[in-house]
Amino acid sequence: MNTSSVLSTTAVAQKSRTKTTVTKSVVGFISDSSCGLEHMAGMNEKDCTLMCAKNGKFVLADRDRKIVYQLDQAGQEKAREFAGQKVKITGRIAGKTIRVTAIEAAT
Repeated sequence: MNTSSVLSTTAVAQKSRTKTTVTKSVVGFISDSSCGLEHMAGMNEKDCTLMCAKNGKFVLADRDRKIVYQLDQAGQEKAREFAGQKVKITGRIAGKTIRVTAIEAAT
């Protein structure tokens, strides 16, 4: 077995794994899976988000890019205190799902 080919294959595998675990931050609003980017008319965002999340889940609504991200279980627990607020979420993004490591208020 050629040792150099084993080493280069391992290096390639490690390099490709690193790409998928990059941590990023996204700014948006904590919303719910029913309303997504827009809430019901006549309700404030916090009340609407909390009411609708009872039958759904919390999401991050990036209104600038028109993208709604699903939040993992850790994100569901952390999002409640930020319902309806603009936040910065840090975590790993896979498609339209964020594996949340932190949520903080954004300005």
